[in-house]
Amino acid sequence: MGSILLRIGIIAAIAGGFWIFRDHLPGAAGDVQVGDCFDAPTTVGETVDDVSHHPCTDPHTAEVIFVGDYPDAATYPGVDAFDAFTEANCITAFNSYTGLDFNTAIEYDMGIFYPLEEGWRDDHEITCYLVRADEGKMTQSVKKAQ
Repeated sequence: MGSILLRIGIIAAIAGGFWIFRDHLPGAAGDVQVGDCFDAPTTVGETVDDVSHHPCTDPHTAEVIFVGDYPDAATYPGVDAFDAFTEANCITAFNSYTGLDFNTAIEYDMGIFYPLEEGWRDDHEITCYLVRADEGKMTQSVKKAQ
């Protein structure tokens, strides 16, 4: 009986630790959601598999403002089509999410995760995130007060 209680206690401690530190654990870039804060990739054109999540009150370099599926296409659309899609969707999302106008909010810029050609059959998701234009860290959410 004591052995079973010990095992349950260990499992509970592990689960509790995961729950407490979940915002600091790396996770798949494809699993981020609107409002998540993380550290953005540091090189252009880099294939991103994982990101380091952070609570938005801890130093971070990016915040997700839009996640949506590119409309079904029989063939891989390519970067130009993704750029048109993100321009039509992510700027509006930025304006709504922050309460600012992307065209005049020069302190912010935007990054994008889009699917690679080899994964296109299974993944059409586009993620837009904002970053500071000076590449500095943020210590709070940029979401406008509701």
